[in-house]
Amino acid sequence: MSTTEPIISFEGVGKWFGALQVLRGIDLEIEEGSVVVICGPSGSGKSTLLRAINGLERIQAGTIRVMGQTLDERTIRSTRFRADIGMVFQKFSLYPHLTVMDNMLLAPRKVRGQRASDVAVAARALLDRVGVGHKADDYPSQLSGGQQQRVAISRALIMQPKIMLFDEPTSALDPEMIREVLDVMRDLARSGMTMVIVTHEIGFAREVADRVVFMDEGQIVEVGDRDAFFGNPQSDRARRFIDKVLHH
Repeated sequence: MSTTEPIISFEGVGKWFGALQVLRGIDLEIEEGSVVVICGPSGSGKSTLLRAINGLERIQAGTIRVMGQTLDERTIRSTRFRADIGMVFQKFSLYPHLTVMDNMLLAPRKVRGQRASDVAVAARALLDRVGVGHKADDYPSQLSGGQQQRVAISRALIMQPKIMLFDEPTSALDPEMIREVLDVMRDLARSGMTMVIVTHEIGFAREVADRVVFMDEGQIVEVGDRDAFFGNPQSDRARRFIDKVLHH
């Protein structure tokens, strides 16, 4: 048995929006270097669970530990802590008034205090890696949705995070652009990055996930490795969900 602490752990985590409980007694461990996909019907708490990892959603019960630290106000306010967690949203959230390159350089300069000239080479290499190096001097509005999302992923990676969180990164994209974003994520998964992904792209999940977390009504119903989960789900709810999405 491994003695190393999981990079992310949830113990008895609860979260309410007013009277509505959106996370119920969540227990979950995520190992460093693993790719975990969180799936389940809409409104099951997937995005709330993901956003709790970096403190975007504050929990009211239980404990979350990330990279060896208990998530509390002090940790969440720590710029260094936040810099180690990259996040990619449904909406690309690039700064519209900045060029692609300036979007890339902003956080390294502000958060890590690096000089633009020192980071520019790495930024260019990342943009090249995701196939948008030729767009470095363009503004976000001049890019397709797929290109903007690839820039958003690169912008998170420039900080050299230890964990990457993806909240339905393809749901705002046209079908032909989804593949190009998933290709970048596939490449990232192979590189050994710890990734937690909320997605409806079940085909992609079957390909890249080490483990699948299935949620329904704010609870984790089932956790399994990829082949076991998709091949032989243990719960009726997971079976119905898989049946629905695979034979949609």
